[in-house]
Amino acid sequence: MKHERAMLRRQFLKGTLGAASLVALTGCDNLTQSSWFPSILNKTEQLTERVQRALTPTNALAKEYRDADISKVFPANGNTDPGTEDYAGHLAKNFSEWAVEIGGLVQAPMSWSLAALKELPSRAQITRHDCVEGWSAIGKWTGVPLGDLMRQVQPLPNAKFAVFHCADVDDEGVAYYESMALADCYHPQTILAYELNGYPLDVPHGAPLRLRFERQLGYKHAKYVRMIELVETLAGIGDGRGGYWEDQGYEWYAGI
Repeated sequence: MKHERAMLRRQFLKGTLGAASLVALTGCDNLTQSSWFPSILNKTEQLTERVQRALTPTNALAKEYRDADISKVFPANGNTDPGTEDYAGHLAKNFSEWAVEIGGLVQAPMSWSLAALKELPSRAQITRHDCVEGWSAIGKWTGVPLGDLMRQVQPLPNAKFAVFHCADVDDEGVAYYESMALADCYHPQTILAYELNGYPLDVPHGAPLRLRFERQLGYKHAKYVRMIELVETLAGIGDGRGGYWEDQGYEWYAGI
């Protein structure tokens, strides 16, 4: 697992360096350990985010497709099973006791069971999933718009980010998490999905709930979501970079 993460990080940095024409490709890992190089990447990422947000309307939709366009195979990558006793217990009960909580900087913290979420107005969307590893697939996702839940919990004025805490952990026991700007929670295509192609999510694809964040790359689409925490800053969560993969060197803003 550690070797795989290091390999993916090197591949990511190679692409970043090539695009920016900063340095030769050799020695990327040494650069990531330097005191100055991460700050350059961070500034470049912030500039990319500002430019893209300036050019793209806030509610611009990712392209949606027809039923005929749905891929015959939708790969499951990353963690494909949390592998914990707690998760196995929920799976054995068909997730009847699974709940997702939204808390942190909100006026009215709330929790919903999976059954309660399925009773709320849903959205179905056929979109393309673009993976940082280079593959794409089209699938039909059904779930509850995250903005609807946010309107119920009423974020406080100082809430700036939503952090998604998940049920899966890596081989070293590090919990998976992801985050997005609070404003992106209200995008029409940002949903907590519980179905793929008309069927309940299976374990490899993130059962029972996964984030669909259609205008960003696939590693932002957190699986096995248990809790959403609204915060003012990402500092102090994980390594402070906004997500499990971001802590390995991936960009926080992965807009496409």
